[in-house]
Amino acid sequence: MKPEEIRKLEAYFKRTFQNPTLQVRARPQKKDSCELYVGEEFLGIIFRDDEDGELSYNFSMAILDIDLD
Repeated sequence: MKPEEIRKLEAYFKRTFQNPTLQVRARPQKKDSCELYVGEEFLGIIFRDDEDGELSYNFSMAILDIDLD
């Protein structure tokens, strides 16, 4: 993803979740996605979806059962 997209996504996540420690980081080998972190903890992947002329982003987060305890 382009740096401008990453900045916009980061601002969106910080504003939406009211958490200034959220960071959106580029993925070195991937151009269609980036990663979301809170501090140094990985939260999930944001995928860019540019289908049928409409741009959207999909956030995917896996939650392990051991993290629920």
